[in-house]
Amino acid sequence: MNKDMLRMKPKATAGMSSPAKGGGYSEAGGWEVRPGGMLVQQRNKDSNQNFNTVPIIKVRVKYGSSYHEVNISSQASFGELKKMLAGPTGLHPQDQKLLYKDKERDSKQFLDVAGVKSGSKLVLIEDELSRERRCLESRKNAKMEIASKEIAAIRVEVDNLAKQVAATELDIFAGKKVMESVLLNMIELLMTQLIKLDGITADGDVKFQRRMQVKRVQKYIETLDVLKIRNSALGINSPRVSFQKQQQHRMFTGQIQLPNQNPYEQKKQTNFAEKSPGPVVVTTKWETF
Repeated sequence: MNKDMLRMKPKATAGMSSPAKGGGYSEAGGWEVRPGGMLVQQRNKDSNQNFNTVPIIKVRVKYGSSYHEVNISSQASFGELKKMLAGPTGLHPQDQKLLYKDKERDSKQFLDVAGVKSGSKLVLIEDELSRERRCLESRKNAKMEIASKEIAAIRVEVDNLAKQVAATELDIFAGKKVMESVLLNMIELLMTQLIKLDGITADGDVKFQRRMQVKRVQKYIETLDVLKIRNSALGINSPRVSFQKQQQHRMFTGQIQLPNQNPYEQKKQTNFAEKSPGPVVVTTKWETF
């Protein structure tokens, strides 16, 4: 039985644990894996100190002719230190460059890994290129926000005009004649919205919204063009037209024969009516925006 117990006892390792299943190392044996995959010696595991306690260090940062003392966790990153310096220095974290031992440090790098201790001195300088890029990006976003609001206002106007177009279309297809000035006024209002859209500069999703509204306006203008033709035709077939005009129309199409009219002349009129062109179809070629 003693032999079986000896077989089950694991072999001791010198200073480092065996590789874990995922290829890393466990925290046993005085080693641990830091974020990013770096294998470092295990921290603060004294019997008199709590393992979860992280020491706070005081660093001195020089910015121009001023010095700023900051209390921060020793395990914090340089990016966290930049955020703490944004208040007293007035610099955006993205516009900061932190130098330690004359070397610029990445925002994702940890203070203790870089060797920063309590009392360490760092230098802060402004990244002018980053500041210019951020300002340009900020202006661009502001312009896109304004363009988006303008397109939203135009969308509301187009929605109202779309309701009027739909109501007019129902009236005309029901045989009710509409004043031509009403149709022309709606076309003019839609053209005004089209000109507004043409004056908006946009990119990305805002540009897509603009294109969708342009297509909507063009569609309603084409619909009104067709309604104009159909509406004008209602004047000929309207029951309010006098009997005399109906007779004239029938004579023109050869449906009736006048007294003493030569049958040959009547046949010519009939042939002319048969060869007369049919309904006119209007197609509008729009400029691509």
